Amino acid sequence: MKVKRIRKAIIPVAGFGTRFLPATKSQPKEMLPIVDKPVVQYIVEAAAKSGIEEIIMVTNSNKRAVEDHFDYAPELENFLAKVGKKALLQEIKAIPKLANFIYVRQKGPYGNGTPVLNAETLIGDEPFAVFFGDEFFAAKQPWMAQMIKVYEKYQASVLGVMRVPKSEVSRWGIVSGKEVEPGIFQITDITEKPTPEQAKSNLAICGGYILMPEIFAILKKTKIGKGGELWLADALATLLKKKPIYAKLIDGTYHDAGTVQGWLETNVALALEHPVFKDNFRKYLKGLKLN
Repeated sequence: MKVKRIRKAIIPVAGFGTRFLPATKSQPKEMLPIVDKPVVQYIVEAAAKSGIEEIIMVTNSNKRAVEDHFDYAPELENFLAKVGKKALLQEIKAIPKLANFIYVRQKGPYGNGTPVLNAETLIGDEPFAVFFGDEFFAAKQPWMAQMIKVYEKYQASVLGVMRVPKSEVSRWGIVSGKEVEPGIFQITDITEKPTPEQAKSNLAICGGYILMPEIFAILKKTKIGKGGELWLADALATLLKKKPIYAKLIDGTYHDAGTVQGWLETNVALALEHPVFKDNFRKYLKGLKLN
């Protein structure tokens, strides 16, 4: 049977970004810059490099800036052409061409299961990806492509995972299972935000999901979980009783731009790799007199 290609990805961007207030009072957290690009652009670029053609953004009324960023900007483009900034002009013109962008408003309870349900009619009966607008991996091969490769081999749902300290498992959905080949696990258990005592491993779900369309029917029957929210991990735990699910230990460096501390660290890490800024920024850091 021919394996259906992963063509579509859902990116939930409807959260209020309360960890970044007051900065996010009028600015979506997904649009906060990592050096010289908004964080969500890193996710979209990785998706495009992984062969994804259609990006479904699940938004709210405060996310107009996200939509504008991935749209054409004729006035800006004309200005850049007029002043002769050709390289920057080409960079700006390339952004809307990364994918076909579709926007839907989030309706329903909080939690990462709701935006998936909101995009059901746009996905249809295809397998699809879910990635988040505030986390990504720096890797030679995009982390999404790594996950898609596992999906293509096993023809099943795939979760991106990384190892976290046991003391931090309560922040994550945690999976455990049998390692069927290096860095690939067939999952036997999924638990949303367990205590360190409850956790059966330290493999944390991060970087996103490759999901089969049957997840929609399961999500509709999934009870509201921890914090009064609808969790994908709870729906996947139900799916696991019927179908195999795999986890891919992502080869790359994880960047969390969803917390202030993580966002600051990500800016420093990527500034030290930036082809334009890295040398002067390194000199600046070395010159700091830190206690």
